[in-house]
Amino acid sequence: MSNLLPHERILVALDYDNADDAVRLSHLLAGKIGGVKVGLELVNSAGFDIFSRLADAGAARIFYDAKFHDIPNTVAGAVKAAAKRGVWMVNVHAGGGSAMLKAATDAAHSGDHVPLLIGVTILTSLDEAALHTDLRVPGTVADQVTHLAALCQSAGLDGVVASPLELAAIRRTCGPDFVTVIPGIRPAGVATHDQARVATPGATILAGASYLVIGRAITGASDPAAAADAISQEIRSVL
Repeated sequence: MSNLLPHERILVALDYDNADDAVRLSHLLAGKIGGVKVGLELVNSAGFDIFSRLADAGAARIFYDAKFHDIPNTVAGAVKAAAKRGVWMVNVHAGGGSAMLKAATDAAHSGDHVPLLIGVTILTSLDEAALHTDLRVPGTVADQVTHLAALCQSAGLDGVVASPLELAAIRRTCGPDFVTVIPGIRPAGVATHDQARVATPGATILAGASYLVIGRAITGASDPAAAADAISQEIRSVL
């Protein structure tokens, strides 16, 4: 990932409930960011033609934040269908287990277009108390995230989604080439909202992040292009 330019590490979360706003922002940020993240709200509001509309608006790389989590055969079919849409990256929940992860990997590599396949470890909205009480998973968040990252790597996935706080542990376990996609990025002075485990862009890149998923710090800014440029400059300053 060392050959990536600073702006190419930024993936903007298009957390909109309509296609027009998403397309407008994609056009505005074309060439200033590395790609866009399309999640469930936008897909379910705008329909699946949103992918082609975003591509036409200049979104060269689209991360489909699908978070597939089902039995292996169902997830394999869903990943194969997403790959046919030409998405650059798609994710599945690592908690689906090794059989599901291997089925997803096989499906991702079965067609002419092979997207990056990423496993979601522990949602950044969860802290250690929720891990213990809600999910009844013992140990630390870092322990569980690292375990799931290793599970994803052994199943052939390209990388994982995790919070900034687990990056060092993932790098120690999975090595420097394993892709890390990091949400929960908040420039200094920006509210954390519903994220429990957050960090600044510069600190996250220094910790070994491949890509930063950034939403409201850019989409909610009065000048999104300037906000993206400022984050690019922060990334450049630590590389």
